[in-house]
Amino acid sequence: MRVIVTRPQREVGKWVDSLASAGFDAVALPLIEVSAAPNTQAVVSAWEQLHTYDAAMFVSGNAVEHFFTLKPTPAPVFTAQAAIKTRAFVTGPGSHSALLRAHAEAAFIDAPDAQAGQFDSESLWAVAGHRVQPGYRVLIVRGAGSLAMSGDKGHGRDWFADHVQAAGGVVDYVVAYQRRCPTMTEENRALVQEAAADGSVWLFSSSEAILNLVSCCALQSWQQARAVVTHARIAQVARDAGFAVVRESRPQLASLVASIESLQ
Repeated sequence: MRVIVTRPQREVGKWVDSLASAGFDAVALPLIEVSAAPNTQAVVSAWEQLHTYDAAMFVSGNAVEHFFTLKPTPAPVFTAQAAIKTRAFVTGPGSHSALLRAHAEAAFIDAPDAQAGQFDSESLWAVAGHRVQPGYRVLIVRGAGSLAMSGDKGHGRDWFADHVQAAGGVVDYVVAYQRRCPTMTEENRALVQEAAADGSVWLFSSSEAILNLVSCCALQSWQQARAVVTHARIAQVARDAGFAVVRESRPQLASLVASIESLQ
C-alpha cells in the first residue's frame, strides 16, 4: 500500500523511513514549506525579554530550532545553571527532542507523557496548567501560516492562550519561522492525481497541509481519497475538503501503522 507522507521537509524523511520499515510504499510529499522568521529582530527581542516570562511555549520542533538559531548569547536557558528560570512548554515528543538537542534539560520542560493519547494543547494544559497563576507570563513561540491559516495563531495555541488568560496569566507571541505553501511540480501534480484515486493513504498531521494541498490542486476531486490523520480537528478539515475516508490515529508509529493497515 502506498502512503503519502505530507510532513515538512525537516521531518518527512524520518516518517518515510519508519513507514517503509513497516512494509509500506511510503512517498514524501511535503505540503508545508518552512523558512526563517519574517522579522528576525522580533525573535532577538524576545530572547532579550525571555527573563520576564515564566514559561515559553513552543508549538513545534520548527519553533524550537528557528528560535534557538537566533539566540543572541551563549548563556544556557531551560537548565539548572541558567540565570533565567523560565520553563519550556511543548505539546509533543518532536518538540521535546528539539529542546534536548538545544541543550535544555528535561527537568525544565513540561510536556505530555510520551504515551499520552494525544499531543496537543489540551494535553499540555493537563500537565502544566497548575503552574499558571495570576500574573504568570507565557511567551508562545510559533510560525506564521500560509493561505487560510495566514495570520491565525492556530486553534490549539488559541485554546492554550485562552486558558492561561482565564487563569489570570498573560500571553505574548513571537513568530520564529514562516510556513508557506510549497511549489507544486508537474511530477508532484501527477502523484497527487494518482494518489487521490488509486487507494493510496494520505497521512496528515496538520490541517494546514490539507488546505495547502486543496489550494494547489483546486480542480482535484477527493471523493475516492483516503486519509489517516493525527487529530480530530485535522479529521474535520479532511472531511470538509471532500476526502471519502478519514481515520483518526494517535500520532505514534504503531498507532499510525495500525490505522493504515485497517484501510487495506
